[in-house]
Amino acid sequence: MQTGIFSFEKRIAAFAALGQVMRDGAAGVTAGNAGRFAGLIDTLHLSNPWFTPDNVRRAVSAIGNNLTHENLSRWLSAYPETGSEKRPLTIGVVMAGNLPMVGFHDLLCVLITGNRLHARLSTRDELLMKTVIETLISIEPAFETVTVVTTDSLKDFDMVIATGSNNSSRYFEYYFRNIPSIIRRNRNSLAIIEGTETAEELELLGDDIFSYFGLGCRNVSKLYLPEGYDITHLVSHWDSWVRLREHHKYGVNYDHSKAVMIVNREPFTDTGFSLLRNDMSLTPPMAVVNYEFYNDIGNVERALESQKNLIQCVTGHGRIPFGKSQKPDLWDYADNIDTIDFILKKNTRG
Repeated sequence: MQTGIFSFEKRIAAFAALGQVMRDGAAGVTAGNAGRFAGLIDTLHLSNPWFTPDNVRRAVSAIGNNLTHENLSRWLSAYPETGSEKRPLTIGVVMAGNLPMVGFHDLLCVLITGNRLHARLSTRDELLMKTVIETLISIEPAFETVTVVTTDSLKDFDMVIATGSNNSSRYFEYYFRNIPSIIRRNRNSLAIIEGTETAEELELLGDDIFSYFGLGCRNVSKLYLPEGYDITHLVSHWDSWVRLREHHKYGVNYDHSKAVMIVNREPFTDTGFSLLRNDMSLTPPMAVVNYEFYNDIGNVERALESQKNLIQCVTGHGRIPFGKSQKPDLWDYADNIDTIDFILKKNTRG
């Protein structure tokens, strides 16, 4: 049975305190635990060039802003079982590393429900995730007894949550075939433009597309545009992202995609840092944004329904607001699979 220190209230208090540390670190506070995050914001690009100061600060700030006592309480109020005493489960979590702290929400779901975490970290995000865990333990030392971190294979767990590519997901499905699991694969995100968007909304759409170099499954990779829409109208609102061209690895991808499209005589619009092309695919290469015209929104809705297992989220009017795709709330679950519900149901059955 769980005891004392892992009460529902103390779990919330610990993560709320972690959120304050992250907010301070993102704001540049160098004292105490916040200083560890502030230092990593400035230096992680030395070990992972994709983790630029801007990207790490964006991730630390977004998660820190979510981790308030009010947000945590609101989120968990939908699960009354989290406040009851149960036998802790050991939950293996295989984390991705394409974005800074992309595995944090799974860590949060496991520990906030009072269970034991066995985390396999991605080597691309090892330093930051270890700092998160060490900071949480410094805030509440009892978490150390329920947290195991490795970069090797997981073993001895009751259930597993694994995130990876389409190729690795097939391995996960086989390896974890006899264990209750959530297996996540590649997905893409879309935006639906109606033609009535404000200049501010179109600028925020740029955040949805280009933040984190477009590497996340919540980054918009395809646009649905009304028939006759002027592409250059979009481009004029994305000037703040021209700096991406200065990043060496991103620039190599941009140049490569441009060369391939020229050789193939494929029409495209060149923004100077990204390429827009009329293509039905949901998965363009880096630095490329696909778009497709529509004259009937009903056809778009049907296309979304037919591809729902390939889509992470959709931004637009009446949908996820522009600029929010990479700032999910605590209750916005990857692949629309309720992680907390999955954990609690297994615990109840167990």
